[in-house]
Amino acid sequence: MNLTLKIWRQENPEAKGRFEKYEISEISPDSSFLEMMDLLNEQLIKEGKDPVAYDHDCREGICGMCSLYINGRPHGPDSAVTTCQLHMRKFKDGETVTIEPWRAKPFPVLKDLIVDRSALDEIIQVGGYISVNTGGVPDANDIPIAKEKADLAMDAAACIGCGACVAACKNASAMLFVSAKVSQFALLPQGKTEAKDRVKAMVAKMDELGFGNCTNTYACEAECPKEIKVTNIARMNRQFFGAKVSG
Repeated sequence: MNLTLKIWRQENPEAKGRFEKYEISEISPDSSFLEMMDLLNEQLIKEGKDPVAYDHDCREGICGMCSLYINGRPHGPDSAVTTCQLHMRKFKDGETVTIEPWRAKPFPVLKDLIVDRSALDEIIQVGGYISVNTGGVPDANDIPIAKEKADLAMDAAACIGCGACVAACKNASAMLFVSAKVSQFALLPQGKTEAKDRVKAMVAKMDELGFGNCTNTYACEAECPKEIKVTNIARMNRQFFGAKVSG
């Protein structure tokens, strides 16, 4: 495959960014998108040019680091996958592929395609945990939890914090992320003790950091690589308003 890559380049957070075009050839359709980026960087280094900076870690779809906006979609044209799981067969020979960083005020660009997503960590730090010392690991089925609730909690816990929901939302809302982190605890008995304080603190921090409101367009759910459902947002809203009313 031969491709034209239109990539956002930005030396540092203060620099003015711009798109630059690169030609790359003989790319295997079976290679991953990040393998293609590796080949591009090898080409740039041989030419004496600065390689493209981008984030990655596990390359197994579980760390959420590979946050690239590809042809107008977070993580690219495939569904329910991260960028590292995206294969080049999803593109056509001779196609122009546009690659950008996440576009959101709370995610400032650090360099090229790398953004600072520590805002999501700050939200977790104010409530995304259980602080009660529960002792050792209990035996299986020692704490009775309905299977439906356990399944919903596990589905919410699948969120990898990549920020695709923020990048997909026209308001840069983080509500899908926050609601998943609220739900994974709120649905379980261990998380109910701090439920009210947790949801109020996490929503307040989300607003403080500059994330927008939910647009109700379901773009976040459509682009989430782990298929987190917007029903979590409804659950979080019910918990939040209940916590506000009860004080």
